[in-house]
Amino acid sequence: MEIDLTAFHFLRPLWLLLLIPAVLLPLCWFRRNNVRARWRNVIDPALLEHLIVGDTKRRVIQPVHTLGLLLGIGALAAAGPTWQQERPPFNQDKAPLVVVLELAHSMDATDVAPTRLERAKQKVLDIARARKGARTGLVVFASSGHLVVPPTEDPAMLELYVPALSSSLMPRDGKNATAGLDAAERLLANEPAAGTIVFMSDGFDTNQADAFVQKAKAIRHQLLWLAVGTENGGPIRGADGMIAMDPEGHPLMGTFDAGAIRKVADEAGIPLASMRVDDDDVAWVQHRAQAYLAQAEESKIVPRWKESGYWLVIPVLLLALWGFRRGWSVKWLPVVLISLAFSAVPRHAQAAEWRWVDLFATHDQQGRWDFERGDYKAAAQRFDDPMWKGRAQYLAGDYAGALESFSRLKTAQAYFYMGNTLAHLDDFAAAIKAYDNALKVQPALREAAANRAFLQRLLAKDQQDEMDPEEDPPDQVQADKKKGRGTSTIIEGAPRPSEEVWMRNLNTSPAVFLQQRFLQETEVKGANAP
Repeated sequence: MEIDLTAFHFLRPLWLLLLIPAVLLPLCWFRRNNVRARWRNVIDPALLEHLIVGDTKRRVIQPVHTLGLLLGIGALAAAGPTWQQERPPFNQDKAPLVVVLELAHSMDATDVAPTRLERAKQKVLDIARARKGARTGLVVFASSGHLVVPPTEDPAMLELYVPALSSSLMPRDGKNATAGLDAAERLLANEPAAGTIVFMSDGFDTNQADAFVQKAKAIRHQLLWLAVGTENGGPIRGADGMIAMDPEGHPLMGTFDAGAIRKVADEAGIPLASMRVDDDDVAWVQHRAQAYLAQAEESKIVPRWKESGYWLVIPVLLLALWGFRRGWSVKWLPVVLISLAFSAVPRHAQAAEWRWVDLFATHDQQGRWDFERGDYKAAAQRFDDPMWKGRAQYLAGDYAGALESFSRLKTAQAYFYMGNTLAHLDDFAAAIKAYDNALKVQPALREAAANRAFLQRLLAKDQQDEMDPEEDPPDQVQADKKKGRGTSTIIEGAPRPSEEVWMRNLNTSPAVFLQQRFLQETEVKGANAP
């Protein structure tokens, strides 16, 4: 193994300060215990040798020498000697991508068959399917921006909501792309990897141009734009499938503001392309996302160095064993206290809060302790394991956080809990889809099959009061007619706390669910606006 001395350095050089006591310790001990040096100025050296009582042989290696050597080698190991850069693992196209889709009424124009919106919705699904193993999310905007699906590796989540999208879901019409950018930016705010935001739109609100360009230049993620429409525009199709007419009997036309899009894209430095019939636009988005991620990885300022200090653990262990020789005596208590004092200093690289209990238990062990005591909120803060963290968040009532934790896993148990969590959020259609995924992984999972069948029956009923408790799956879900709530158990072998599931809006479809949520979010934003 060749060592490049020009690149040799220590990752944690402050540990080298321990070399000072490693050298001074044997010197101080020798000065204190050297009888000859103490009496040399008082007694003649020739006579002194005959007056010394005890062992007159000088040991070449004393216990203090071993201790000093042990401390010195330990300091070198802890300092992190390195001379090689280690390239971090890079998984191509694993960064999140968020599609920002316009839902203005002009997107119902038929100049792009069957409509601009239908073509754009198909492109959203094509992009998600092409990004195998990578996370794809969806945001929509008109006069306001709203999240539809957070970044997920499962295209089935997008396939559940994308077909239900229509311009009628939005509270008000508009082309406020800035609101869509804000929603996408909030979604990617905590992402460590460089992401990509893809706009699909047929125009731009010129009143928002300056604000949009300013935000686009400041954002750390890549922006792309797929323009949909033709220069001549086309008639707008209404919600009933017929061509919409104005009061004078003329068909409403959907314009395509290519000039406004091109101007904003040029000023903000956003790559622009047209939505096509073939898959070239999907490949273009894929290539851009991959290239941007690779560029971001290469431009990382802090290099990753391969630490080689662990090899020094072997001589440290040998010296420690040597220190237990018969006849050798070392007071280890001060050494242990010094070691604990240094190890108690949290490293700068640690992002989580450090506690003294971290010396004796891992975060998951601490979380399990709080979990067993029923303190689920504290357990959720300590767990690192996504499954246990999600279960603690679920039992603590943090269903949004639990859904995020479970979405990191692709196990049957994670999909099952995801379904239960979505049921708590009143999204029964998505819950059924999650149970389907659980049954794909583990077909024999009876709890998922029972809950899935029950939710399907709930969605099929017209009135909540018509629900028959005798049809409920035994030991799975029990409904209360008066309160409209139920309980469901979890997978065998896990604790069985009760799981309240609110059974409101029994006939809620994805479209109605999104429309109600968008309206509520708009009202909240309006109430909080100055």
